[in-house]
Amino acid sequence: MSQPVLVVGAGPVGLTLALALRQQAIAVRLVDRAPQPSDRSKALVIWPRTLELLDLHGCVQPFLEAGLQGHGARIQAGQRLLVALAFSRVQSPFPYALMIPQNRTEAVLTQLLAERGVQVERELELSDFAETESGVRAELTRADGSKETMQCSYLLGCDGAHSAVRHRLGLAYSGETLESNWVLADVKLDGPAAADQVAVVWNPDGILALFPIVGNRFRIIGDVSGAEVADPSLEQVQALVDQRLGSGFRAHDPIWLSHFRINERKVDRYSVGRVFLAGDAAHIHSPAGGQGMNTGMQDAFNLAWKLALVLQGKAGSQLLETYSPERSGIGDQVLRNAGVLTRVALLRQPLLRRLRNLVFSNLGRSRRLQRRLVEQLCETDLHYRGSALSPVLVRSGAGLAPGDRTPDLACCAPSGKTRLHALLRSGRLVLLSVGDPWPALDWSLVGDGLVSAVAAPQPGYRAGWTYLIRPDAYLCSCAPSAEQERLLAAWEAWR
Repeated sequence: MSQPVLVVGAGPVGLTLALALRQQAIAVRLVDRAPQPSDRSKALVIWPRTLELLDLHGCVQPFLEAGLQGHGARIQAGQRLLVALAFSRVQSPFPYALMIPQNRTEAVLTQLLAERGVQVERELELSDFAETESGVRAELTRADGSKETMQCSYLLGCDGAHSAVRHRLGLAYSGETLESNWVLADVKLDGPAAADQVAVVWNPDGILALFPIVGNRFRIIGDVSGAEVADPSLEQVQALVDQRLGSGFRAHDPIWLSHFRINERKVDRYSVGRVFLAGDAAHIHSPAGGQGMNTGMQDAFNLAWKLALVLQGKAGSQLLETYSPERSGIGDQVLRNAGVLTRVALLRQPLLRRLRNLVFSNLGRSRRLQRRLVEQLCETDLHYRGSALSPVLVRSGAGLAPGDRTPDLACCAPSGKTRLHALLRSGRLVLLSVGDPWPALDWSLVGDGLVSAVAAPQPGYRAGWTYLIRPDAYLCSCAPSAEQERLLAAWEAWR
C-alpha cells in the first residue's frame, strides 16, 4: 500500500487540499490539534475564481446553497458615493461574490471529505518530522501525550500563521505588523444597508466596512487607531456606526465581537524537499479585498494536481518545483494589492484624502478601470505567465497566452460531447485543437496524463491553434495546430 500524503491543519486550505487529492484517489491523512472546528465566521467570501476551481472539482453546489450572492461593492467618502462596482461585469459562470462564513465553508468541505472516506483526525498534533529517502517520517502527539510515528509520501503544512511546519523548516516569515488597531463585530443591523452589497465608508476619523452575512447579519470592521486594543462592547460598535455611517442604523444581537491588528508576512519559498506550505502558513496579509482564504485555497488547487500526477506516475517530481515560484508570485501580488488598499483607506492627511477621493471618483466614471478592479477582486485576472510551465513556443498575438486562465467551452473528446472543464476534472491535461480535425498524434508517446479534444473557435481560442491546458484550467502553452508536436515536447520535459 502506498504511503499517504499527510496534511497538517484542517482549516479551509488543508480541507481543500485533502479534498482535491482525494478527487484523484490519492490516499490522505488530515490531522489538526484543535479538539473541534472553529465556530467563528472569520473569512466571509469565496470569489468567482475559487468558485470556478471548486466547480472544476465537481463540488461547488453545496457552497452555493450555504451562502448568499453579493452583487457589488460601494466605496463612499462619508455619504458621497465614489465608486459602485458591479460583480456582474466579471466574465465567469459565477458573476458574484459568494458570502459564506468560514465556519460554514469548513463544514461543507468536511462533509465532502467524509463522503470520500476521509475524516479529520482531531487532537492530533505534528510534533516532529524528518525527510527520508522515500518520504517523510512524521511524529504525531495525541492530547493524552501518547505518540505515533508514521511514514508519509509528502507533508503539507496548512497549519496557519503560527505554522509548526514552517517553524520546523526554519523558514523566515518576513514582513511587518501594521500599527493600526481594528475592531470586528458580527451583528444584526437594522437600517438601510443593502443585503447583497459590500460597503466601504471612508471618514476623516477612520474607515468602516460592512459585509453581508447569511442569516440577516453583517460583519462590521473599523479601525480604531490610537485606542486601547481590546474586544469592543456592543455600545462601542454602535458608537462607531453612528459616527461613520450616520444615524438610522442599529446594531444588535452580536455573535462575535473581537479586535485584531494587520500582519503582512510571507515566506520566500513554499517548499523544502518533500515538505510544502500553503495558505497562512506561507503568507498572511491585510483583509482588504477579502483575498486571504481564497489565495490559500488556490494554493491548494495548484499543488494538488501536480502532486496527484507525480504520485500516479504520470509526471516527474520536477513538476512539484513549479509550485513555489508560481504561488509565491501570486502571494507577492496579493500582499502588495491588499497593502495598497489598506494604506489608501487609512490616509489621515486632509490633502491626501481629497486627492484619494478625487482619484476614486474618476475611477467610478471609467468602465474600463471599474472592470479591472472587479477582475482583481474576483481573482479572474490572476495568471502564471512567465512560469516554467508556461513556455511561449510561438507568439500568438490575439487570444489566450501561456499562463492565462482558460474559460470553459463546449468540446468533443474521444468519449463524446463534453465541456473543457469536465475533461479537466479527471486530473489530466487537455490537448485542445480548435477549428481543426482530430489531432493526428502517436498517443503512445503521450501517456495517460493527457486527453485530446476538439472545439469550435470561441473568444480567446483561435481557429487553427492547439492549446495544452492544465488540470487547474490555466494554459500551459499553445501553438499552430500544424506544430502541436511542440506542445507534447514541452510537456515531455515534466514527465
